[in-house]
Amino acid sequence: MTKKILMVVLMAGGTMAAGAAQAQGGADRPDFATLDADGDGAVTQQELTAHRDARFAERDTNGDGALSVEELAAASAGKAAERAAKMLEQRDANGDGLLQRAELEPRTDRTERMFDRLDADDDGAISAEEFEAIKERRGRGHGRRGRG
Repeated sequence: MTKKILMVVLMAGGTMAAGAAQAQGGADRPDFATLDADGDGAVTQQELTAHRDARFAERDTNGDGALSVEELAAASAGKAAERAAKMLEQRDANGDGLLQRAELEPRTDRTERMFDRLDADDDGAISAEEFEAIKERRGRGHGRRGRG
């Protein structure tokens, strides 16, 4: 039973992520408790549909049953503001409510690991071929159809 619930949640996450991506250009994934609207420990197709419909209605601010460019932009702007606030919270080392250039510097260890992955022949430089190879690998491997 637990495996079945997990599979439903994973499938729902993928389905809703795809629908939400169409609706707002990306989305946060709901937790199990959010999807399990009646709190019975299982997520039904009806609960998934209700959740999807509620998210759509939330974005359809004029209630016409369609999402306009303005409604899509408003939904995206809200998410962008949330991401920006989170970034500020994580990166604002001196606590002044602003991000200085030094606070935006990439973390050295992560940058070095990424460079090492790109520099396939270990010559200390990334060639155009290496750059294109990683772009293709990321697009193919992550289902982004070349938008890696």
